Amino acid sequence: MGCVPEAVFGRGLASGRDDVSEPASMSLSIASRYAQALFEISKEENALKSLEADTDALGAALAESPALSEMIASPMVAREDQARAMAAIAAKMGLSTVTANTLALMASKRRLFVLPQLVANLRARIAAEKGEVTADVVSASKLSAAQTKALVATLKAKIGKDVKLNTTVDESLIGGLIVKLGSTMIDTSVKAKLAALQNAMKEVG
Repeated sequence: MGCVPEAVFGRGLASGRDDVSEPASMSLSIASRYAQALFEISKEENALKSLEADTDALGAALAESPALSEMIASPMVAREDQARAMAAIAAKMGLSTVTANTLALMASKRRLFVLPQLVANLRARIAAEKGEVTADVVSASKLSAAQTKALVATLKAKIGKDVKLNTTVDESLIGGLIVKLGSTMIDTSVKAKLAALQNAMKEVG
């Protein structure tokens, strides 16, 4: 159990090409196919809770470690080195066997560069399975437990569904939040208001 056969992902992912600069649309397609296979295997094994924990751990690691993001995207890092690094990371984070195997396969095929898209895709699939909606939240500083709870309650009241937050920190924001809920953007940051004002002034000039 937990094996991730290459055939599951289709011929396009088994080419072994070293091109790590695919167009954005191609990256999304590759990530979607890995995510679908990983999600389906986890669901068959009644391991969606483990997959959710793995996904959250990987998302946090990518958000908190510029070195990790650089390593998976760099064409200068040999695939063997990427594979060793991801195996060590998977072991340290205690990722499930199926997730660790998927990362190993991605490393062997030079596909780790789509890891951010993979995480986003998995979050969407897991949320849909649970009847939740994922909201991407950017704040100037880390939200407290009370702030997180209040924001979840506010968004749930707005859309009538349970909401899971995907939070990141952008210290360049001047107060407020940027919340993306599906195709809806809610921006309360001073930075965004200043930018909008500057654009308006340019148009007037």
